[in-house]
Amino acid sequence: MRLAGKVAIVTGAGSGIGQGIAKQLGCEGAKVVIDYIGSEAGAEETLKAIQECAGQGGGDIVRGDVTNMNDVRSLVDEAWKRFGGADILVNNAGMEIRSDFWETTEEEYDKVMAVNLRGPFFLAQAFVQRLRAAKKPGRIINISSVHEDMAFPGFTTYCCSKGGMRMMMRNLTVELGPLGITINNIAPGAISTPINKALLADKPKLDALLRNIPLGRLGTVEDVAQMVAFLASDEASYVTGATFLVDGGLMRNYHEQ
Repeated sequence: MRLAGKVAIVTGAGSGIGQGIAKQLGCEGAKVVIDYIGSEAGAEETLKAIQECAGQGGGDIVRGDVTNMNDVRSLVDEAWKRFGGADILVNNAGMEIRSDFWETTEEEYDKVMAVNLRGPFFLAQAFVQRLRAAKKPGRIINISSVHEDMAFPGFTTYCCSKGGMRMMMRNLTVELGPLGITINNIAPGAISTPINKALLADKPKLDALLRNIPLGRLGTVEDVAQMVAFLASDEASYVTGATFLVDGGLMRNYHEQ
């Protein structure tokens, strides 16, 4: 198992892409700190799946809001307390709010930016502070979006947050490289998750989207999770400062309807 002996922190790991990432890392041998904010049942499902792969010591559940600084610090502290440290941070937790630009409220803007950019910034900071103190290398993997680079009318706050995440990653590549810490983004396209149930049930909309995807299908959480596992592994020890598209070619073929 290529991640044996490693410890990973995964935010938003109780459902969707985050759950898939946590399962993948756990099944590849990592101990996983499973962060969640909503239903604990999803986090328990994640832990159960990891334990079925890796045994009873494979994970730990922590409820933590990435917009709350006390929770951010507690999440990192828990990894050191429970497993003696951490090697991998996956900033997965995210959200979007649909709103025409001229109607977007300050509250909507602040909420999206707090979850998608402020949270990852300070969680990465807390993680790096621990690594520096221990003189350890590490991996930071941000789950960004094709919309860190691609327009998404009606979701300007989301695009701003993901564009900010791209620049944060690029800057930290230079700042953290001398410490032996790599940082990369993964930019999923259209992924089949429970949050997209409405789209999956709307055949005309789904068909229109699929026509924009050269591979002709939606992505799966496993498609994203396997890329995370690669970037977390020793195989990616010389990979930093990049955004990896997991989008079936959508970025190269997108046409606004």
